[in-house]
Amino acid sequence: MHTRSYQGDVVIVGAGIAGIVTALELLDRSRHVVLLDRDTADHLGGLAPWSFGGLFFVGTPEQKRLGIRDTPDLALRDWHAFAEFEPADEWPRRWADQYVHGCTETVYRWLRDRGITFFPVVHWVERGLFVPGNSVPRFHMVWGTGRALMDTLIGRLRHHPNADRLHLCTGHRVTDLLVQNDAVIGVRGTVDATGTAFEAQGEATVIASGGICGHIERLRQHWYPAWGTPPETILNGAHPYADGTLHDAAERHGAHVTHLDKQWLYAAGVHHPRPRHEGHGLSLVPPRSALWVNYRGERLGPPPLVTGFDTRYLVEQICRQEKKYSWQILNRTIARKELAVSGSEFNDAIREKRWLGFLKTVLRGNEALVQTLIDHGADVVVAGSLPELAERMNALTGTDDVDAAALAEAVGRYDAQIERGPAFFNDDQLRRIAHLRRYRGDRVRTCAFQKIVDPKAMPLIAIRAFILSRKTLGGLQTDLGGRVLRPPRNGRQDAIAGLFAVGEAAGFGGGGLHGRRALEGTFLGACIFTARRTAQAFLQG
Repeated sequence: MHTRSYQGDVVIVGAGIAGIVTALELLDRSRHVVLLDRDTADHLGGLAPWSFGGLFFVGTPEQKRLGIRDTPDLALRDWHAFAEFEPADEWPRRWADQYVHGCTETVYRWLRDRGITFFPVVHWVERGLFVPGNSVPRFHMVWGTGRALMDTLIGRLRHHPNADRLHLCTGHRVTDLLVQNDAVIGVRGTVDATGTAFEAQGEATVIASGGICGHIERLRQHWYPAWGTPPETILNGAHPYADGTLHDAAERHGAHVTHLDKQWLYAAGVHHPRPRHEGHGLSLVPPRSALWVNYRGERLGPPPLVTGFDTRYLVEQICRQEKKYSWQILNRTIARKELAVSGSEFNDAIREKRWLGFLKTVLRGNEALVQTLIDHGADVVVAGSLPELAERMNALTGTDDVDAAALAEAVGRYDAQIERGPAFFNDDQLRRIAHLRRYRGDRVRTCAFQKIVDPKAMPLIAIRAFILSRKTLGGLQTDLGGRVLRPPRNGRQDAIAGLFAVGEAAGFGGGGLHGRRALEGTFLGACIFTARRTAQAFLQG
């Protein structure tokens, strides 16, 4: 069978956000680019179009308008505290330092120059629990979500002044690298629709194919050992083509792949009501006023689980249970005020840039989302009393695991604390809710100490939550020029000639610039940052 051949200055594998930004940088300098992607032409951008579009920046005009005093030194201290880097993590540390000090210039201003705007209120996530997290709000959400971000970048790619120098090949699955004289000279693979073999060659090859979290069995193989055996059910919140094929190919040719057991998972995944692939899950933004209980209906903790402080801790606590899933117990008032789904798909007003619609959801709650999850969510049950709720929870799982008395005890204790009034609160969840409500960005989205069993707030709702895959924090180890490195040997670490990696494929830089935890907003941000820095390093020779 005839083998198709493509030739360019640079071959890029993956047309997600990292690959697209790399291509834009190279086209700006009139390079010929071959951009390969396995998906169809109308699904460019990988997972980014489905994201909230949050990015981590330091010292922005949005922060200053809110009176937030932030500096790279403070941000780097927070980063190191959350990352808990290992002694050998030289390249991840160096990439983290570069990102914190350069993200505002290299990413924020670059995006603003291309028409991207940000929500005026900076969100405050990953504040830290037992170790410091974000000392101040840094999560800048794109106005229009990740959909607007990628529509802008894809539009610039398609209509670039040098678009005639771009060969965009969709439906192309890359399976291996082409190597000659110990240098990578391109890639090979097959065209999905026909099975036709192809090769693409260039002076440089850039891997921008994402991580491994779209392949659940692969994720299980690299499960973090300290968490014991993986959960029976892990929902897929990553891109299904992020399967690690290119990690394997690069490793066969000498690349150093690190920290694949460092994965950014979410604790509140539910089955997608309209799944696009097997095991497709949605990541809920868990209501802060809901009680988080284990599979038996017992409150998790201490301390109790509350989102917004340390996502990794939430996952770890659930994975310590005998059955590694959980429930969130709330009522309709809490759901309407606080329940959200992470990403662009269920945030219509923000995605479509409708200010009035957005303000309506803030003031009146997102009734449409709540009703959609009740009507179509496979993991949601509703009841008029706690005994009935426990019964329906057990009916959903097909077990007798939920102990109605334990559930009533947990809810009763929590509601009694609220009944006594703030002067007598002695519950860490209520203390953290009080802390959250001091910041304007959280006050409008957090109830003022709402009881669970409240006749004015009924019905009761229980949401079954599974662990959800999202991002691979490790990957191909790279130097500060994005060159893929070989394993250390005799005190030195050589680069593989002709091979580069960006974005999640590179562990977002250096094979793991996040360490153990992410400060959030650092996924999209680091994809853009590594793409621009790597392209510039190649262009400078």
